[in-house]
Amino acid sequence: MKRILDCYASDFKTMTKGEKLRAISLSEGRTLVSETVVTAPAFYSGVTNQEIVARFGADLILLNMFDVFNPQIAGIEASTARQHIEEVRALTGRLVGLNLEPVDEDALADDHVMKIPEGRMAVAKTLEKLKDCELDFICLTGNPKTGVTNQQINKAIQLTKQILGEDVFIIAGKMHNAGVLDDLLAEKTIEQFIEKGADVILIPSPGTVPGISIEEATKWVKAIHGQGKLVMSAIGTSQEGSQTSIIEQLAIQNKMIGADLHHIGDAGYTGLAIPENITAYSTAIRGKRHTIVRMCQSVTR
Repeated sequence: MKRILDCYASDFKTMTKGEKLRAISLSEGRTLVSETVVTAPAFYSGVTNQEIVARFGADLILLNMFDVFNPQIAGIEASTARQHIEEVRALTGRLVGLNLEPVDEDALADDHVMKIPEGRMAVAKTLEKLKDCELDFICLTGNPKTGVTNQQINKAIQLTKQILGEDVFIIAGKMHNAGVLDDLLAEKTIEQFIEKGADVILIPSPGTVPGISIEEATKWVKAIHGQGKLVMSAIGTSQEGSQTSIIEQLAIQNKMIGADLHHIGDAGYTGLAIPENITAYSTAIRGKRHTIVRMCQSVTR
């Protein structure tokens, strides 16, 4: 069994869900997830933002704001959701996943909460559409001001499991409040997420959301690992646009708490992290050797 550190694009094509999770676990906190807003214009013409984050060191690519009923990814010419996702995988050679948002309808009564398209929501119709898209993972979380609650995430985990089965692994949790005053995480919430079928629990990186300390995050991670699941720390508060020293500090803190996957957000520049910060994060958690290998691998290997 290969670590994700040692995997080529050809390895990802044949791996099962369980093998992907095992490859991440075996890498001991050295797996990097980069999020991109698919509707944002390409940072440079002639190359997609997904290719950029891959070439700067990301192992997994998380697509944000992808509407499965009106699919578009800047720089990709395709018609169906499946074709868009296939093209991202072909261009990058990476594991590809998608954000879906478990919106609490009661939250929409607040005037600051935005209504989002059904194709971005974690509902049965959207999940059914994704059955033939061959995604590697689904991330159940919320963008700012979308009215996502832990209660709805809990329901969405079960629904995703029912519809997509063992075809994808499920990441679940909140990077920030998503426009709703809600406890970001508690031991009861962790237990519920895992009971419903989440494979990876998402937690805010210490230093990103006010009040989340290294000590508290470490307790969460130990509780999650104690139930045999993985943890993804997340930078979802635009700090992916900070100076490199901040990125390196967050990265080491996330190693200290025991994160298995490290997420870096999409708001450094329009639609992606500052590319150099992706490399800085990668170098901080796994050194130049593994970073350069990831950056330079051909997708034909």
